[in-house]
Amino acid sequence: MYRIQQIKLPIDHKEEELLIKAAEALRIKKEEIKEISIFRKSIDARKKDEILFIYTLDVDTYKEVKISKRNNNISVAEPFIYDVQATGEKPLNNRPVVVGSGPAGLFCALLLAEKGYRPIILERGKTVKERVKDVEKFWKEGILNYSSNVQFGEGGAGTFSDGKLNTLIKDRSKRGKKVLEEFVEAGAPAEITYINKPHIGTDLLRNVLVNIRKKIISLGGTFRFEECLTDIIIKDNAVQRIVTESDIIETDILVLAIGHSARDTFEMLNNKLKLTAKPFAIGVRVEHPQKMICEAQYGEMAGNPLLGPADYKFVHKSKNGRSVYTFCMCPGGVVTASASEAGGVVTNGMSFHERDLENANAAVVVQINPEDFGGEENPMAGVEFQRYWER
Repeated sequence: MYRIQQIKLPIDHKEEELLIKAAEALRIKKEEIKEISIFRKSIDARKKDEILFIYTLDVDTYKEVKISKRNNNISVAEPFIYDVQATGEKPLNNRPVVVGSGPAGLFCALLLAEKGYRPIILERGKTVKERVKDVEKFWKEGILNYSSNVQFGEGGAGTFSDGKLNTLIKDRSKRGKKVLEEFVEAGAPAEITYINKPHIGTDLLRNVLVNIRKKIISLGGTFRFEECLTDIIIKDNAVQRIVTESDIIETDILVLAIGHSARDTFEMLNNKLKLTAKPFAIGVRVEHPQKMICEAQYGEMAGNPLLGPADYKFVHKSKNGRSVYTFCMCPGGVVTASASEAGGVVTNGMSFHERDLENANAAVVVQINPEDFGGEENPMAGVEFQRYWER
């Protein structure tokens, strides 16, 4: 299998042109190619009058091909294998507990289940099906359920978001590839494994989350919805058991994947453990016509269905060293009310799979450091800082 980078074609190209380009790059006849798959696809819109698709292709041939060492765009494609080795030496006496069923908790639980550890997943919120009812009631009637809302429940805050699946960190272990393949297995579109900025959309994501939950259960995991962590019992610097609103659970391993809105849980942890304040970002959500963004990015090609709705990213570093940047840009989406506490004004952005609504939106945020809110003395000061601006 060979990987060919920088295959450039017009956006209205025919599928056979990929085969032709691959054969030309490998200097073989197209009949000598057994199979082609797209590894990566992105848009080059730097020249508005000549917008291109740029492909990275994985090509399987009937016979070995000689690759010039001088050609940096062709390499041997290594097979994708993601595996986490169990390196512990001491058997667990009890099942591990994962608190939170957002992205971190869900995939932590999945990997534990795949290794046979039969995790218990605690989630203060409800299942997707019931959670959607509570969120829609909040949006339509202003009635907030403090445990089942845009922040809390199956899938975390991302359930009511754009479903973007990119990461800004280096991923040498290919964890991102594992995540994308699990999403596809659970019903997400196959294209998310190769397009440059993959997204699922909140409408499709809801069924995907249910299927991932079912897989974890089939591997021995247990979900306990509407059950909130209230205390942890520690002895000799080790977790012995946890306490919920209705039970006491013995465990050797506790994973806290609680997100950023479980403020009551942070208060409890602050009385049990040594917490450290960390930087975060706050800001506003801006909204503008999607047509305007498409015209700015694609020029006269704006509106071409082959390109889809355009997005953007903005970064600025001021003279005082503080950064301002856009976050969670949602093409063709909607701004949503996302509070989880009474009296708070919190917004989020959300897109459906087609991203075909009239407006685009993005969060414009500024970097906040612990010294801005007294976090060096009080690790919980950041929570009060957030509440101040939310009100």
